[in-house]
Parts: sequence; C-alpha cells; structure tokens
Amino acid sequence: MTRGNQSHITEFLLLGLSSDPKQQVWLFASFLVMYLVNVGGNSVIIAAIQGDVRLHTPMYFFLSNLSFVDICFTNVIVPRMLANMQSKSKKFPFTQCLTQMYFFVACAITDSFLLAAMALDRYVAICHPLCYTTTMNPRCCLQLVTASWLVSHLHSLTHTILMARLSFCGPNIIHHFFCDVQPLLMLSCSDTSLNELLAFTEGSFVIMSPFIFITVSYVYITRAVLRVPSGRGRYKVFSTCGSHLTVVALYYGTAISVYIRPSSTYSVTKDRVVTVIYTVVIPMLNPFIYSLRNRDMKQALRKLARRKEQNKH
Repeated sequence: MTRGNQSHITEFLLLGLSSDPKQQVWLFASFLVMYLVNVGGNSVIIAAIQGDVRLHTPMYFFLSNLSFVDICFTNVIVPRMLANMQSKSKKFPFTQCLTQMYFFVACAITDSFLLAAMALDRYVAICHPLCYTTTMNPRCCLQLVTASWLVSHLHSLTHTILMARLSFCGPNIIHHFFCDVQPLLMLSCSDTSLNELLAFTEGSFVIMSPFIFITVSYVYITRAVLRVPSGRGRYKVFSTCGSHLTVVALYYGTAISVYIRPSSTYSVTKDRVVTVIYTVVIPMLNPFIYSLRNRDMKQALRKLARRKEQNKH
C-alpha cells in the first residue's frame, strides 16, 4: 500500500522474547505452564466464590472480578505469544496489533481500578465498620465495577484512535512479545508528540489516581489499626489487607517503572522483562496470594473440591 513516494506498513514483525531456538523451547514450556496455571487458578477462585454463600461479600465480589480481568489480560497476550514462538513467520497485521493493544490497555487499567475498589472496601470495613453494610451495598459495588470497566475502555479507546492515525513507513520490527504502546510509538514516522503528551498526562493520571487513592486509604487503615489495644487484635485486623497490599506492590511497582516516565528512557531489554512480570507472572500469582493466607478462601476451595468429588461419584 503506497501513498506518493512513501510506503505504509500494514503488518509488523513481532520478534518476541528471544530468537534463539534453544531458548524458544524452554520459554514456550514456561509460558504455557504459567498460562494454564493463571487461567486454571483464577477460574477456580471465581467458582469457589460463586459456590460459597459466605463469600458473597463486597471484598470477594471485587476479587472474582479481578480474577476474571486477569484471565482476559493473559488471554490477550499469551496465546498469540505462544503461537508466535512456534511459527517461522512473525508477521502481525496492523489491525490485529491495534486490537491487542486496545484490550491490553483496557485490562491493565481495569485491574488498577479494581485494586482501588478493594482498598475502599478495606477502608470502610476497618475505619467505619458500622457504616459498612449500608456503604458497600450490592448496588454500590456493581457501580464501582461498571465504572472501572467504562473508564478503562474509554482510556484505551482514546489511545488506540490516536495510534491508528499515525503513519508507519520505516522499520516494522517490534522487539517485544506483544503490541505495547511505547514500541509502536518508536516505529512511527509521524509526529508522536500528542500521543506521548497524552500518555504522560492523562495516562499518568489514570494509572496514578487509583494508586494514590490506595495509598491514602492505607494511611487511614494503619492509623485505625494502631488504635487497637492488643497486638493480636492489630495483627488480625491488618492481616485482612496483607494479600491486597502484596498484589498492589507487585502490580504498581512494575507498571510505574515501565509507563510513568519519558519515552526517551525506554529500554527494550529491561522493559520486556518487567512487562512479563505484570502481564503474566502477577496474574498467575494472584490466586495463590489471595487463597494461601485466607481461611475463608481455603474453606471455599475445600468445599468446591468436595463438590467435584461428589459429582464424580
């Protein structure tokens, strides 16, 4: 496809994590295992929550939605990456690349807003326990989840439309395992200043506002916990937040290091490794983080396992 003397790219070459055939074998096996654990683990979490009436609470409603988003998140990236490893042709059509970018950004931002909703749930439960049932009612929880999806998709749509208007007429090789925003901007032969400005301003706001909200919530939660007279009581109250804090630290620690900075500091090799952590590793770890130290979740999982055994017999 040509326009004047300028050739416009209609497909990219997605190089993945490595071009070494020996590395491709163990990378394929590793990512396949992580993908199956992720989808299986998060599906079990959703089934356990749905199957136990005791877990029909705001916290577990948000957790089941987070598990669903994590399944979507991984499905946007890993199947294509695995197919790419097995294929000699690394070609990825431009429209498919934009579609992948759209859903990747939407799922990533939805994750951050759901983590903020979970922080709100913990804040109300610990700091205002008498108002908990009226504040965190089913309607409010549904509105928070719906708003998370809507804002995320609007944010993603804006960036995808701006990316679609750019011209790509030079090299078409993406040194990454999926179509992320920064690698695409680096390949464009158009003026990307508007994209970069929006990514650094509106993008920073969308990523950082849930993080700031979570941080402020935990400042108030910590103050409330420190007022509890006994050490055992403090531990019991704060232990309900441990899993959530772990996921927040992992997710935002990696996401901020990649996205909240000027594009001139972008490093292909370093950022690919960090991106693997929050796109594949963290969604895989979430079911373990939320179930291993959670007594209610363990009981629900045992109940689900017993039901499966009974169905077999």
